[in-house]
Amino acid sequence: MKLFNVVIVEDEKSVLDLMQYVVGQNQNYNIVGAFSNPLEALASLPELRADVVFLDVEMPKMNGLELAQKINEMTDQTKIVFTTAYKEYALDAFKVYAFDYILKPVTPMEIERIMNRLLKQRPPVVRVEQPRRQSTIRCFGGFEVRNPEGALVRWPTRKTEELFAFFLCHPGRDISKWRLSDFLWSEMDEDRATHNLHNTIYRLKKMLKGHEIGMDIRKTIDGYLLDTADQTYDVLAFQQHDFSSANGVGDVARAEQLCAQYAGPLLERKDYLWKAPLEEQFRKQYTSLVRNLTRQDFAAQEWAKAERRLEAYLTAYPLHEEMNLALLQVYSHSGNKESFAKQYARFEAAYRQELGLAPPAEMKSQADSFLNNR
Repeated sequence: MKLFNVVIVEDEKSVLDLMQYVVGQNQNYNIVGAFSNPLEALASLPELRADVVFLDVEMPKMNGLELAQKINEMTDQTKIVFTTAYKEYALDAFKVYAFDYILKPVTPMEIERIMNRLLKQRPPVVRVEQPRRQSTIRCFGGFEVRNPEGALVRWPTRKTEELFAFFLCHPGRDISKWRLSDFLWSEMDEDRATHNLHNTIYRLKKMLKGHEIGMDIRKTIDGYLLDTADQTYDVLAFQQHDFSSANGVGDVARAEQLCAQYAGPLLERKDYLWKAPLEEQFRKQYTSLVRNLTRQDFAAQEWAKAERRLEAYLTAYPLHEEMNLALLQVYSHSGNKESFAKQYARFEAAYRQELGLAPPAEMKSQADSFLNNR
C-alpha cells in the first residue's frame, strides 16, 4: 500500500524523468502527477489531492517559490519539498513554509529521508502494515551504511567494516577464503589469518542480521559470497549498467541517476589497498557518462544543465583538464565572463599548487581569447 500521493514539478524534461524514476523506486510514494509547466501543475493540484509536492525552485512562467505560495493559499495539507542546485534558496524556501529542501542531484537516500519525516508526522490512525523499508548503502564519496530506520551502522572492528566493503564491491561473487585472508591480513601467517577471517565473518553476519540490512554472507565450497537479495546501492547499480550501449548513456534517465549516485571516488578516505583498480574503473565509467551527457547538453545548447553536471564532476575531480575546459566552454557559449574568470583562476591556482605547473596551453589560450577580446 502506497502511503503518500506525490506531484513532481520540474521544468527540465530529463530531470523530471529522473525524479519520477528515483521517487517511484520508493514503495511508499504514489506519483499522481508530473509537470514541466508550473501553471498546469497549479491547475491540476485540487483534483490530485497530493500529500507532497517535489518542486523545482527555478522555473519559467512561475518560479517554485511563487507556486509554493499559491499552493499554501489553496491548502495546508500538502507538504512542499523544494529541489534546487543552489543552496542560497534555502532561507527563501522556508519563508513559504517548506516542509524540506533537497539539493540536486536528488538521490534515493534523500527521498528516503523525506519519506521517514513524513511517516513521523503521519497521524496515529488505524495501524496498517507498512512495506518493508530498505537499508541505504553508499560506497562512492566515502562509506556509509544505514539500517532501515536510518540509523548509522557502527562497526565493531575496522576489519569488519573493510570486509563488508570488499564484499559490496564484489557482490554475488564466490571469493575464496585464501584470497580474503590475503587481502585483509597479508602480514600474518596462514593459520592466524584464517582464524581472523572466520571471526570477522561471524561478526559481520551478526551485524547484518541485527541491523536488518537485508543481505547475507553465504558460505561456499571454498569461500564466501555476498547475497544482496533485493537490496540495491551505488556500486551495484554501476556494475549492473551496460556501459557498452550508446556510448555508456543509453536511457538518459538511468544515466542521470547513476551520475547522481556518484558522490565521489570509491570508498573515499579509506586506505584499502585492494580498492585502487576498482576506484579507477568506476572513475572512468563516471567520466564516460558525464562526457556523453555533456555532449548532448552542448548539442541542445542547454548550458545551465551542462554547467551543473560539470560542476558536480569537478567537485570530485577538480583538476580534470577535459571537464574544466568543457566548463569554460559553457561559460563562453553563455557569455558569462565573470564565472569564466573565476573558474579559470580557481583551476590555475589548484593546478600550480598540486602540480607546480602552469595550466595547459590550450586552456590558457582559450582564457586569454575570451577574457581579452570581449
